[in-house]
Amino acid sequence: MSESRITRRGVVGGTAATVVGVPLLVACGGSESGGSGNGDSGNGGSGSTQDGPLVATSEVPVGGGVVIADRNLVATQPTEGTFKVFSAICTHRSCPVTKVAGGTIDCPCHGSRFSIEDGSVTQGPATSPLEEVAFEVTDGEIVPS
Repeated sequence: MSESRITRRGVVGGTAATVVGVPLLVACGGSESGGSGNGDSGNGGSGSTQDGPLVATSEVPVGGGVVIADRNLVATQPTEGTFKVFSAICTHRSCPVTKVAGGTIDCPCHGSRFSIEDGSVTQGPATSPLEEVAFEVTDGEIVPS
């Protein structure tokens, strides 16, 4: 009977592997749209807006920002009327960032934080800034350029 006994260590270890494995699969997977999220830096032709506007300017709080998860982008408004768009992929281990709070763009995987003003690292372990993405403000909406 003791040969098939389940130990506490076995259960905890198996649970940890399952919980840890899921985010790793999500972080390493491609986006649903098939793009990398940072391919908009060039000046493309008629398809340069991909799927249209990223977000309405009215939805981006002053001193904060919003994560546009389906496009792997973050739009911020460091000061009233000044907008920035960055890749939402952390430069440390390629995890997607998940929130903007207290003037930083935050990655949940290892605690890296980036400035909403210029994407620079404010807290490691990341050492490189988030990639800035070209955009335009048109009719109250932020659109890739």
